[in-house]
Amino acid sequence: MGRARIGIIGGTGLERAFAEQAGGKEVVADTPFGSPSGPILLTRWEGVDVAFISRHGPGHLLNPSAVPYRANVFALKQLGVTHVLASGATGSLREEIEPGHLVICDQVIDKTLRDNTFFDRGMAAHVEFAEPFCPKLRSLLARAGEKVATVVHPAGTYVCMEGPQFSTVAESRMHQAWGGDLIGMTAMPEAKLAREAEICYALIALPTDYDCWRPHDPSKDRQTLLAEIIGNLETAAANAIELLRAALPVLVKRLDEPCPCRDALSLAIWSDKSRVDRAVIERLRPLIGRYFD
Repeated sequence: MGRARIGIIGGTGLERAFAEQAGGKEVVADTPFGSPSGPILLTRWEGVDVAFISRHGPGHLLNPSAVPYRANVFALKQLGVTHVLASGATGSLREEIEPGHLVICDQVIDKTLRDNTFFDRGMAAHVEFAEPFCPKLRSLLARAGEKVATVVHPAGTYVCMEGPQFSTVAESRMHQAWGGDLIGMTAMPEAKLAREAEICYALIALPTDYDCWRPHDPSKDRQTLLAEIIGNLETAAANAIELLRAALPVLVKRLDEPCPCRDALSLAIWSDKSRVDRAVIERLRPLIGRYFD
């Protein structure tokens, strides 16, 4: 195996589906922000070197608010990852986005209250985030989606809520009124941190149900509805695996193409560099070293 420059962050559904197909070497990482969700799997999958991490950890023990997002992204950066393809289960807020479809998100509304920056002390940095998901990666995934059997929506606004409880009906309708297409709990602050780490990041959303704005079939009991949602998740995860199969061989040939994401900090560091403490620079060296050397 060579150095893995492509990272895959597996969310609910994909984490198990991917792990069942890939072997490799597990790396236990340490970061200034604590330990990641679990070991990072370095593997060669479909002829491409990748670094895979399960967002919710082995056994899915971490709820969305407990995921160590900073440690996960920092660990991938330490390993040399420059591009991340992430996945996440979501509820659909639109009739046309059906369970089992895939959505390449282009916008996000962040409702979370989590540690959302690496620059929490010792210096100030303000990255641009108008386009929260890398346009180049999104375009590549959308084209790869033409080879996948299911419908792949090339855009969608992801509303990220704190959780772990699901929405009320009133909240679900409000999210629709805001222009949301999907509701989930894990895109943020992951995408913000990837931008601060100058990593190209794209999110594949896996709709599993219609949230609670759409009334359930009254003839189905709760157990039946849950089984249906789990089935939808497994279908969406299988579709996402096929999308990754189609996208990775193309992406690996384009890793060195210039992209604004890869220089996100070039105009973002507002602190007087001469006054930034050396200990801060060393703590964040994988992220900011080149701007201080």
